[in-house]
Amino acid sequence: MTGGRIRTKLRQNHLYTFSCLRPNDSVAEGPHPIPGHGHSRIIYCNQPLLHKKKPLKYCSNFISTTKYNFISFLPKALFEQFRRVANVYFLLAAIISLTAVSPFSPVSMIAPLAFVVGLSMAKEALEDWRRFLQDMKVNLRKVSVHKGNGVFGYRPWHKIRVGDVVKVEKDQFFPADLLLLSSSYEDGICYVETMNLDGETNLKVKRCLEVTLPLDDDGAFKDFKGTIQCEDPNPNLYTFLGNLDFDRQVYPLDPSQILLRDSKLRNTAYVYGVVIFTGHDSKVMQNATKSPSKRSRIERKMDYIIYLLFSLLVLISLVSSIGFAVKTKFEMPNSWYLQPEDTEDMYNPRKPALSGLIHLVTALILYGYLIPISLYVSIEVVKVLQATFINQDIHMYCEETGNTAQARTSNLNEELGQVHTILSDKTGTLTCNQMDFLKCSIAGTAYGARSSEVELAAAKQMAIDLGEQEDEFSNFPMQKGGTPSSWENRMASEIELETVVTSSYEKDQKPSIKGFSFEDGRVMNGNWLKEHNADVALLFFRILAVCHTAIPELNEETGTFTYEVESPDEGAFLVAAREFGFEFCKRTQSSVFVREKYPSSVEREYKILGMLDFTSKRKRMSVIVQDEDGQIFLLCKGADSIIFECLSKNGRMYEESTTKHLNEYGEAGLRTLALAYRKLEESEYSSWNTEFQKAKTSIGADREAMLERVSDMIERELILVGATAVEDKLQKGVPQCIDKLAQAGLKIWVLTGDKMETAINIGYACSLLRQGMKQICITTTNSDTLTQDSKEAVKENILNQITNGSQMVKLEKDPHAAFALIIDGKTLTYALEDDMKHQFLALAVDCASVICCRVSPRQKALVTRLVKEGTGKTTLAIGDGANDVGMIQEADIGVGISGVEGMQAVMASDFSIAQFRFLERLLVVHGHWCYKRIAQMICYFFYKNIAFGLTLFYFEAFTGFSGQSIYDDWYMLSFNVILTSLPVISLGAFEQDVSSEVCLQFPALYQQGPKNLFFDWPRILGWMGNGLYSSLIIFFLNIIIFYDQAFSSGGQTADMAVMGTAMFTCIIWAVNCQIALTMSHFTWIQHLLVWGSVAMWYLFLLLYGMMSPTYSGNAFQILLEALGPAPIFWSATLLVTIACNLPYLAHISFQRCFNPMDHHIIQEIKYYKKDVEDQHMWTRERSKARQETKIGFTARVDAKIRQLRGRLQKKQTSITVQSTASTL
Repeated sequence: MTGGRIRTKLRQNHLYTFSCLRPNDSVAEGPHPIPGHGHSRIIYCNQPLLHKKKPLKYCSNFISTTKYNFISFLPKALFEQFRRVANVYFLLAAIISLTAVSPFSPVSMIAPLAFVVGLSMAKEALEDWRRFLQDMKVNLRKVSVHKGNGVFGYRPWHKIRVGDVVKVEKDQFFPADLLLLSSSYEDGICYVETMNLDGETNLKVKRCLEVTLPLDDDGAFKDFKGTIQCEDPNPNLYTFLGNLDFDRQVYPLDPSQILLRDSKLRNTAYVYGVVIFTGHDSKVMQNATKSPSKRSRIERKMDYIIYLLFSLLVLISLVSSIGFAVKTKFEMPNSWYLQPEDTEDMYNPRKPALSGLIHLVTALILYGYLIPISLYVSIEVVKVLQATFINQDIHMYCEETGNTAQARTSNLNEELGQVHTILSDKTGTLTCNQMDFLKCSIAGTAYGARSSEVELAAAKQMAIDLGEQEDEFSNFPMQKGGTPSSWENRMASEIELETVVTSSYEKDQKPSIKGFSFEDGRVMNGNWLKEHNADVALLFFRILAVCHTAIPELNEETGTFTYEVESPDEGAFLVAAREFGFEFCKRTQSSVFVREKYPSSVEREYKILGMLDFTSKRKRMSVIVQDEDGQIFLLCKGADSIIFECLSKNGRMYEESTTKHLNEYGEAGLRTLALAYRKLEESEYSSWNTEFQKAKTSIGADREAMLERVSDMIERELILVGATAVEDKLQKGVPQCIDKLAQAGLKIWVLTGDKMETAINIGYACSLLRQGMKQICITTTNSDTLTQDSKEAVKENILNQITNGSQMVKLEKDPHAAFALIIDGKTLTYALEDDMKHQFLALAVDCASVICCRVSPRQKALVTRLVKEGTGKTTLAIGDGANDVGMIQEADIGVGISGVEGMQAVMASDFSIAQFRFLERLLVVHGHWCYKRIAQMICYFFYKNIAFGLTLFYFEAFTGFSGQSIYDDWYMLSFNVILTSLPVISLGAFEQDVSSEVCLQFPALYQQGPKNLFFDWPRILGWMGNGLYSSLIIFFLNIIIFYDQAFSSGGQTADMAVMGTAMFTCIIWAVNCQIALTMSHFTWIQHLLVWGSVAMWYLFLLLYGMMSPTYSGNAFQILLEALGPAPIFWSATLLVTIACNLPYLAHISFQRCFNPMDHHIIQEIKYYKKDVEDQHMWTRERSKARQETKIGFTARVDAKIRQLRGRLQKKQTSITVQSTASTL
C-alpha cells in the first residue's frame, strides 16, 4: 500500500465495460459550455469561508421534515384549528359572550373552546416533535471534515458547508452532494448504493477525474484549491453538468463523479469529496415535498354538515328574532307590568327592529347546541384510542425486527377505510432485496425441485377454489355407463396437470443458504457428471462463475467468500456456481480464478480479454476469456428474446425445450436469463479487438453507438447452453396481501426506480401481472439531446401510443381480459405534462395494474398527485426509502415501512408498518372499523344534538319567543360533557360490525368505505330527520301529557322545572337507547357506558336536587319529592322513548329482512352459527364476497378454472356426440 491507499489490481479497460470507459481526460472532449442562466453556482473547493456572503452564501446542511417550527407553530396550528367551521362559530360566540346580550356567561363559552383547540394543538405539537427528533438524529450524524493544514476532524452533518472537503468511510451515508476527488482504490473508483434514491439494490460504480487521483491522503489537501462552476440546485438525480477549474486547467464534470446525499459508500474503505449542494439544495431534498397538512374526507364533509346546521341555526334564530320583534311591537305596550316605557333597546316597542336584531344575537348563542363543540373533542379522543389499538395490534408485530405498527398521526384513521388506489414502491417494500437461485434448464432438461412462492400460494388457492366449484363440476352429465368415480378420476387428472405439486425434496430440511434455494439430486454434489449432457453442464456452470463483474471478499472468520456485485442476480449466480462446485475466488487486473471441484479439484485461471456490459438497451452481458489451454470463448447471458436472435443454426438444438421451460418459469414468477457461448479463433478475436479498441478510444457523440455496433459483431453465432430462473424474494406474505387487497376492490400501482425488466418480473412474482394479461408498454427513445421539433414528435408518438392503448381496451370484448400498463420514467416525463396527463390517467384507470419504471422520487410524487386529483378518490402511498418520501407526503395517506433502509419514509409517513403484508390488516380490518365507527359516531352526534337543540326552539316559540330556556343551565352543560359523551366514545372506539377474522375472510366488506355507504348525504340527512322526529315527539308528547292535567297525587300541575326535567329525562333515554340500537358489538364496556350514562342522569338529578336551593334553584328535591312519586313521569318516559326509537327499529328490521347489506347477512350467519354447522354455505358466501379482480392469485386461479371448465365442456360435448353416434 502507498499513502494509506488500497492498491487493488483492477484496471478499467479489463473490469469496467465500455459504458464506464472514457478517454484520458487530457485528450477528452473539452469542458462543457456552461451558460449563465441555470448554471450559475460557483464553489470554491476547500475554501468554505468564501461562501459566507451573498451571492455565494448557500443554504446550510440542516434539514427539516416537520410541519412547524418554533415561530410558525402558533399561527399555523391556529389556522389549522380554525379551518374547522364549528370552531369559527364558537370563536364568534365566545367573543359575543363578553357582551350583555349573551344568555350564558363568558367563561362557559370561552373555556370549552380553549379546551378543544388547546387539546388539538397539543396533539399536533407532540406529533411534530417526534418528527423533529427524527430529523435531529440525521442532522447530528458525524463525518470527517478537512479543518485545515491537512488535518481532518469530525463535525455534525448540519455544520457542513459548501466547499468543505469531507472524508466518507465505508458503509457511511454521504452527508451532502459531493464531487468525488479520490478513493481508496488506486484508479479512483468507488461503489455506491443508491437504495434511498432510486430503490435499486445493485451497486453503482463512480470514478473521479484522473487529475484529482493524487489527492490520496489527508495531507494532500493542505494546499488543495479549485473552483467548480455547475448547474443550480435541481431535482434531477441522473444528470449533472459542470466544470472543475484545477491547476490552471478546466475539466468537464458528469454524473459519474457525483455522490448524492443519502446514498451509501459500499465496498470502498474511504473516499474524499468536496461539498457541492447542501441541505435542501441537495438533489434528494429537491425531490422531497413539504410536509402537508392532511384532512380526511369525512372531516372535510363534516364542514358541509356544519354549514347546513349553521344555516338551520340562522333560520330558526331569524324566526325567533322576527317573532320577538312582532311581540315587542304589538304586545309589549299592553304588558304594563313590564314597564315598557322605561325599557332599554331590548324591549322598546318603539324600536322593534333593533329589539329583533339584538334578540337574533341572543338566539344564535342560545341555539348553539345544534352545533356540537364537543364533537371535535370526542373525535380526537376516539381517534387516539383507535390509534392505540393499531399500535398495539399483535397481528401487526414483526418478530424479525421487533417493530410494531405505528399510527404517527391519528387524523386519518377513517381514511384507511376509504382507499381506492395504492401506489407502492417495489424494492424493500414488495421485495426484501434477496435473489434466490431456484431452477435452471441445462441442455433442454429442467432442473430444480422446489416450487416458488408464487406456485405454492397459487396451488393452495386453487385447491380451495376448486373445492368450491365441486358442485358445479358434478352437475355435468355423465358418460353412458360411466360412474361418478370415473369422472372424479378424470377431474383429478386434469387438476394434476394444472396445479403445482411440491417436490418430496422439500421434506428434507437442510440449512438454508442465502441466495440459493435450488434442490435437485441430479446435479448436486457432482451428480451432473452422470447426466447425458455433462459437457454442456460444465459450460453452464463456468458461465455462471466467470461471466460477471463481481469482486470477491474473503471472510476470515468463516473462510468463505462474499461477493460485491452490481446486480443482485449476479450474487445469486455466484452462490449457485459455488454450490455446484465452481467457486469464484479471486480477481486480478486481467484474470478471474475459479476453484472447480469437478471433474477434479483444481483452481483454474481465465484470462479476461474483454467485457461487454449489460445495459437496458442491449439486455445482455458478455465476457471474452481465454482458458488455460489457450482456447478463447465468448460467454454470454441475457434476456432470452435477445439471446435467441443471436443463436447460430447449429446452436438452436435446445431452443424449443428451453423456451418451454422459460415460459414455465415466467408463469411461476421467476426472473429468467438465457446462457450461451461461442468459441473464437485467435485471428477472429484479434481483428475484432482492433475494431473494439478504436471504438473505445474514439471521441464524439457516436462513441456509444460505435461500441454497440462492434459488440453486436462478436455476439453472433452463439450456441445455447441453458437458462436460469431466480426468485426475487418477495417479502413474507406479499402475494397473499396483494390478492386480498385486490379482492377488497383496491387498485395497485407500482412505482419503482428499477429497470423495466426487473419491475415486470416482480409484477409476475406478486401476481400483478400474469400469463395471458395484455401488456401495454409505452416507451420512447433517449430524449436528452433532442431538439424542440424532435421533442414534439416524441410527444406525438407517446400520445399515439396512449390513444392506441385506450382503443385496445375499449374494443376488447372478452369480459375476462386484463390489461397492464407499463411505462418508463422518460416517457412519464411527457405523459405527466398538462396536455397529456388526463389521457394517460384515463388509460391507466382502465388497466388492471400499472407499473411505472425508472421513475425519480419527484415523478413518484407527481404520479401520486395525478391519481389523487384526477380520480378524486383516496390514494395511499407506501414505501421504505428516502426516494419514497415525496409520494408518501403527496398521497392522502402515507405509509412508511420501518425496514432496513433507514427511517426517512417512516419520518414522513402517517402510518408505519414493519412489512408490506401488514397493510392488509391495516386497511381491511382497522380501516374498515375506523371508517364505520367515525361515520356512525358523527351521524349519531348530529342526531342527538338536533334532537336536543330543537326542543329549545320549540319551547321558545311556545312561550312567545321570550328567549326562555326550559332546561336548567346545569342540565344543558352536562348533556354533552357527562350524560351522552361516553356512549358516543364507546361507539367510536369499540364498535365492530364483524370481527377481524370475518373482515379478512370477506374482503369485499371493505368496499363499504370507498363507496361511502355510511356517510353519504342520504344517510346523513336520514339521521338529521331522525333527530327532527325525535325532537318533535319529545317536546309535543310531553306537552300533551303534562300541560293541562295533574301529575302527582296531590293534584299539582307541572311547572316549568318539572316539565323541563321530564323532557330532559326523555331525551337522555331516547338518545341512549338509540345508540344501543345502532351498536352491533356489545361488551361489558358498552353496557356500562350506555346504561351507566342513564343511571348517571338520575344520580346527577338526585345529588343536584339535594343541594341548597341557592345552587339547585327550582330543581331542589325535584326527583325525590316531585317526579319520583308520580307514575305519569315514569309512564311518559317509557312512552316517549318507545315512540322516538320505533321508526328506527322498524327501518333496520325491514332492511335486514328485505334489503340486507353484506355485514347484515354475515351477522345473521354468525348469530345462528351457520358458519360452524354448514361449512359449505360459509365457503360459498366467502367466495361471493370477493370483488371481481383481474390481478392476484385469485385472478390467476380463476383463469385456470375457466380453462378446466372449457376442457370439461369440450370433452362432454365430444362424449355426447359419440353417444348419439353409437345410438344411431
